[in-house]
Amino acid sequence: EFMQASWDVEEVQAKGIQQLASFVKDKSAFPYLLTGTEVITLAMKTHIDSLDLQVEACTLLLEILSQALEQGVMMALDESVASCLLHTVRKHSENGEFLPMLCTILMMVSASEVAAENLRKVGIIPDLLAILRRFLHDAKICFSCCAVLWSLAVSDNNADQAVLESAVPVTSAVLQKHLQDGVVAESACSALWALSLQGCLSDSDYEPTAALLLDALRMNPERAVLVKNGCLALASLVRLSETAALAILLDSKGSGIELIKDEYHLHCQEPGVAEALCLLMDEMVQYDEVMLHMRIQKMEKLLCEIKLQFPFS
Repeated sequence: EFMQASWDVEEVQAKGIQQLASFVKDKSAFPYLLTGTEVITLAMKTHIDSLDLQVEACTLLLEILSQALEQGVMMALDESVASCLLHTVRKHSENGEFLPMLCTILMMVSASEVAAENLRKVGIIPDLLAILRRFLHDAKICFSCCAVLWSLAVSDNNADQAVLESAVPVTSAVLQKHLQDGVVAESACSALWALSLQGCLSDSDYEPTAALLLDALRMNPERAVLVKNGCLALASLVRLSETAALAILLDSKGSGIELIKDEYHLHCQEPGVAEALCLLMDEMVQYDEVMLHMRIQKMEKLLCEIKLQFPFS
């Protein structure tokens, strides 16, 4: 109430945010802090030029979101909150020190389907892509932005097909740049999977994207989630085009079939990985030439192994 009474006074908003922040450690205050997100983000929007206030507000939001995550509370932020966050993103899109925190908030918020839909409605995707282009070298920013892209693209309810299509080269560039960083590569693979599910890739994208995904699997074989999402992304490409299937078979850095076998043996206790590999193989056998190669490389043996390992799945 104190903050709402004086929206235009920056000092009031700053003091209010500081006072709210002092309650963060008190667990009994958490339900009340949850209801304050709209007030906090509106203060950010009203005093958009004050970087100090933006940083303090974002620090408080991160604390609230982290507590919500710990307690299993999903924060479905409404469109007005999404709009306030977008204003902050646009105003401070070149601030490399502040952006990682802001992008982390967007990532945590977008885990909620309602919040993701609201972020998409206010038109945040072009801003995310501009940030990725500008900060392609920054692993933290790339990780968070790709995670947000995944959340925004994975829903069936997409009206911004052209915008999502423009995300493909940027996401591929992130993966190429951070192939050796498993955390970022995993996030980028997930985003490419969501984009391929939405039919955002063109014919000329299938072969290079398949090769890039194979590179990500080779460079990060120990990361089960990356392997699973990378295989699901490959399966989406193969479903659309035989070119992608042939790219997996004939990759210049080694047989994709042998890579699939190696990845399964590395993660043979992981049902999610096995399921993704089976889905990929299921898509590949729709092409006669590809199936012939798979027979020559004795894929039946691997399938029998998987069947024995997961007889009730």
